[in-house]
Amino acid sequence: MPEERLQKILSQAGIASRRKAEQLILEGRVAVNGKVVTELGTKADLGRDHIKVNGKLIRPPRRQVYIALYKPREAVTTVDDPEGRRTVMDFLGGVKERVFPVGRLDYHSEGLLLLTNDGEFANAITSASRHVPKLYLVKVTGYLTPEQEEQFRQGIPLQGRRTAPAGLRLVRRGVNPWYEVKLIEGRQNQVRMMFKHFGRLVEKLKRTRIGFLELGRLRPGEYRHLTGDEVNRFRKLLELKTES
Repeated sequence: MPEERLQKILSQAGIASRRKAEQLILEGRVAVNGKVVTELGTKADLGRDHIKVNGKLIRPPRRQVYIALYKPREAVTTVDDPEGRRTVMDFLGGVKERVFPVGRLDYHSEGLLLLTNDGEFANAITSASRHVPKLYLVKVTGYLTPEQEEQFRQGIPLQGRRTAPAGLRLVRRGVNPWYEVKLIEGRQNQVRMMFKHFGRLVEKLKRTRIGFLELGRLRPGEYRHLTGDEVNRFRKLLELKTES
């Protein structure tokens, strides 16, 4: 096998997303042939080198797995949590392969979350350049004005960078109305921060769709494996090689 960047190897081995793999390297938790590596440009060969993460030898996954989970509220979208809170991994009883979350949903949010051990797939889904739409139902503390709605759709300055154009639709009226929001990017806490920009707080947030994939009949804490047709449909959407 040819040498590749270490973070790509970890991602393809199902250890973590490429971004999380970079963090593992920088934290000194990765060793190659007995030597701790902290340089992101380091290359290795998984077929030849002994690569360990947190002291455990890694191997290529035997098969690629794609899972849709209904993440409940008050669960962390990580593989483990130093504070001892429950993570999304606690709901994957019966899944033998080591998988990791694709993107994130914050602790108080719920809804559709993908998990996989396919690093290429995960990296493509989370890349803003692929423009994979994600749909959310959001309950907020008050209405946006028509002018604010238009600004929301066009993009607002957020942490020094303007947000990409977004979809926004009022779906339920009330003292605390519900909006449907569609994003093609996924910055941390983006939906909450966008409403906060207009002085509105998010009370509830549920992601209902990623690309074409709907949350469907899953209940909080339940998961299912994606079908082969769904995986190939995603791979076509992401311009990745489809499985035969």
